[in-house]
Amino acid sequence: METLAVSRRDLPSVDRLLQSQPATLMLQDFGRDLTIQALRAVLAEARAQAVQDDSVPDPDQLLENTRRRLENWLAPSLRPVINASGVIVHTNLGRAPLSQAALEAIQVIAGSYNTLEYDLQRGARGKRDQHVEHLLTLITGAEAALVVNNNAAAVLLALTALARRKQVIISRSQLIEIGGGFRIPDVMKQSGAKLIEVGTTNRTHLRDFEAAIEARTALIMRAHHSNFKILGFTTEPSLVELVELAEKHTIPVLDDIGSGALIDTAQFGLGHEPTVQESLQAGASLVAFSGDKLLGGPQAGILVGRADLVKRLKRHPLARAIRPDKLSFAALAATLTHYLKGEALQKIPIWQMIAAEDAQIQQRAQSWLEQVGEGRVVPGRSTVGGGSLPEETLSTWVLQIKRDKPDRIAAQLRKHNPPIITRIEDGQLHFDPRTVLPEQESTLIKGLQASLT
Repeated sequence: METLAVSRRDLPSVDRLLQSQPATLMLQDFGRDLTIQALRAVLAEARAQAVQDDSVPDPDQLLENTRRRLENWLAPSLRPVINASGVIVHTNLGRAPLSQAALEAIQVIAGSYNTLEYDLQRGARGKRDQHVEHLLTLITGAEAALVVNNNAAAVLLALTALARRKQVIISRSQLIEIGGGFRIPDVMKQSGAKLIEVGTTNRTHLRDFEAAIEARTALIMRAHHSNFKILGFTTEPSLVELVELAEKHTIPVLDDIGSGALIDTAQFGLGHEPTVQESLQAGASLVAFSGDKLLGGPQAGILVGRADLVKRLKRHPLARAIRPDKLSFAALAATLTHYLKGEALQKIPIWQMIAAEDAQIQQRAQSWLEQVGEGRVVPGRSTVGGGSLPEETLSTWVLQIKRDKPDRIAAQLRKHNPPIITRIEDGQLHFDPRTVLPEQESTLIKGLQASLT
């Protein structure tokens, strides 16, 4: 649209613009108040620009700018994407996609009133914990369970309720930091517990823990090295050893295992990630883990363990501030049901991806190549991600496309609807079928065809 050199005095008023057909359509699409707000903002910018060059857009251009502004204002920033990066539990991309059953459970509960805190049998107020606690105890063998909004909150609640103004002993090698600057020492400080560090960065012995125990010791804590490895001259007491020491002094053990694996990852050619069941069998008093990592459900922090300790956590005022909503409970219950029915590998997306066979992945990559008509299918490596199994990878096959400016192609793919997230490795674009949901394949192919032409 051509810009006309006219005086600022010739700028149309909001009322005049509202009489036009484009404005009438905007009023229908966006509402009166928001449309007027956008018109005023566009006119203000036009006046400011005219001060510099004494030219203003004509009414048609002003209306076009207004519609564009309204669309930008209301465009959602939280959008679905196609993850072709090969990172299964991608923290920046929302971690674990939910199963179909979990999605359906959310839709059913979100669209109606529900029994979040209502006991149908008694016709009186109930407790929201009941919707998943029995499922968690059946799966893990724990006496009791509690769900909060994420694992950091779970650890914070446990430390606050059980160790405020008291001491918590932890190995220096476990003072970890995960994504977003979350640090175990900072959480301990916020809880009011006093951190007692023992051992050294690479070597901590059981005697270090024993020497630190005193009358004010409230907890022994173990934090799993979820996103790094310490190699070489290293040692740490096992969880069993810590439990035996703690029992001698009647001290609970809190085991923060992070990723929340309920299935042994070693059977898929990965390293062994500690499972919730193993921690409980070793005697941990409380086990804290995430719901949206290797468990494959919604964001949640889960605590399982001794009934007397869980009861104390439930009664603490902080528990109410960090409790999940009805949608999280619905999705988590549906996800846990997959484990109870023995169908997690078939129904939960991240486990489908982890368990996918090389031949199946290679066949998908070959199909992509034939449809796109460019590149080649080569061996690659997928990663678990999400702060789980550091340095562990799965063999895969990728569609590799070589272009002089791969960054430019990657940027174009991110502008696609939905955006396509790829990986650039050795100056080439890699598209890993392992992390692309089957129902997204046709959209991926169209996006590649459009961006590569």
